[in-house]
Amino acid sequence: MPNQRELTIEDYKAIARRRKWMLILPGILLCALAYVVSLFLPARYKSETVVLVEAPAVSADIVKPMAAGDTNQRLATMREEILSRTRLQQIIEKFNLYKEDTNRKNMEDLVVRLRASIDVSAVRPMDRTNANGLPGFTIDVTAGQPLLAQQICTEITSMFLQQNVVLSERKADDTTEFLTKQLQDAKAKLDDQDAKLAEFQRRYMGSLPDESQTNLSLLAGLTTQLESVTQSLNRSQQDKLFLESTLAQQIAASKVTPAGTSPDTLERQLRAMQDNLQNLLARYTEDHPDVVKLRREIAQVQEKLKDSPADPQKTSAANRPGSPAESQQIMQLRAQLHQNDVSIQEQTAEQARLRQGIKQLQGRLELTPAVAQQYKALTRDHQTALNIYNDFLKKQSDSEVSRDLLRRQQGEQFRVLDPPSLPQQPTFPNRSLFALGGLMGGLGLGFAIAFLLETQDTTLRSERDVEHLMKLPTLALIPLVMVTRAKDSSDGFGIDLKNSQRAAGQKVGV
Repeated sequence: MPNQRELTIEDYKAIARRRKWMLILPGILLCALAYVVSLFLPARYKSETVVLVEAPAVSADIVKPMAAGDTNQRLATMREEILSRTRLQQIIEKFNLYKEDTNRKNMEDLVVRLRASIDVSAVRPMDRTNANGLPGFTIDVTAGQPLLAQQICTEITSMFLQQNVVLSERKADDTTEFLTKQLQDAKAKLDDQDAKLAEFQRRYMGSLPDESQTNLSLLAGLTTQLESVTQSLNRSQQDKLFLESTLAQQIAASKVTPAGTSPDTLERQLRAMQDNLQNLLARYTEDHPDVVKLRREIAQVQEKLKDSPADPQKTSAANRPGSPAESQQIMQLRAQLHQNDVSIQEQTAEQARLRQGIKQLQGRLELTPAVAQQYKALTRDHQTALNIYNDFLKKQSDSEVSRDLLRRQQGEQFRVLDPPSLPQQPTFPNRSLFALGGLMGGLGLGFAIAFLLETQDTTLRSERDVEHLMKLPTLALIPLVMVTRAKDSSDGFGIDLKNSQRAAGQKVGV
């Protein structure tokens, strides 16, 4: 075929007619060869099962499942653990697999070979928005015998079921143990914060922010009491000055006109002193110095009363000028003055106590802002520690409930929907597929051979080939004349002309 010419559909049809056997024979031969080869290949059988991932029996709103998370990731983790060298070696030894290759291959090669015959694929959910809601997965095992494939598939499925339980319980135990340790640490920190807060409250008792209003109320009350006591003290001091002035006048008058010490006078003095004693006992105990002193004076007056009738000389001596006896009015003034002194002492002590209390309350109120800042920081740390403790306590409780749920087999579980199947027909080799592959390969090979032959063929077969090669138009058509020589009757030779056209439209360019 001349180069650099665009082929038409008619050209392709002509090539197909010329090279039809070149196209058909390789396809037929390779199809038959592939089918024959498939007859000698060892048969492979596939057993498969479907495992569903069941949701927990208890709603997640009530008990948060421990196995919550990406099920695809958990499945991938379990797949790697189950298809590990240790697990697969146990299966090889249990079912005595590849015994014909045991002497020629090491265990690593056999494990790789068995792993290649096992396929674990996830079943995609219908709801694409729920990426973590994996409904289940399939397990496919390919082996040389149907029963062996079913047994291996059963073993792998059992491993997945057991591994799911082991992983779930291990995760629950690890989580519970971790939360328990964190809860203990949080409790220790909370106890430390409690101790610090209690020590701070003891140290600054009365100056805490919560007590500021109470301190203000107490300060107002003490201030009012102090004003009242101060006013009472002022009045008592004024009364004292008045009594002292009156007493001085009475004493001066008694010196001018001395009173006798007659029994009547002593009795009046005794009665006044006893009345004064009753007043003192209403306020003090028997051991008070004023009470003891007054009792001693009463005893002296009583002795004088006993001696006055029997010793008239003493009476006359007592009535002499120079030893005047105090009148009843002077004694009453002295008693009132004494009571006034006692009242002044008490009011002064009360005034000092109130001032000391006011000073303490004022000190507390002045210290409250600084204490409030420290107390706020301390209570904030305490509240943080308390929140952490309560959070870990709730999580630890939820973890224990979830672990108990798993142990009761009410959590997320794997359930075998279809038991491993016993294959009836081999999945490999597929002889029809092999024959079809051989046919397609043969046709492709035939096309390649035909293409190579056509590219090497330089025969001019049409007017277009001539025009393309010589770049000249066609002037005439010369039919192909085939000449054959035949033997004549006279000279032994003859000429037989036979005209034939190879194909319509064949031309020669001049």
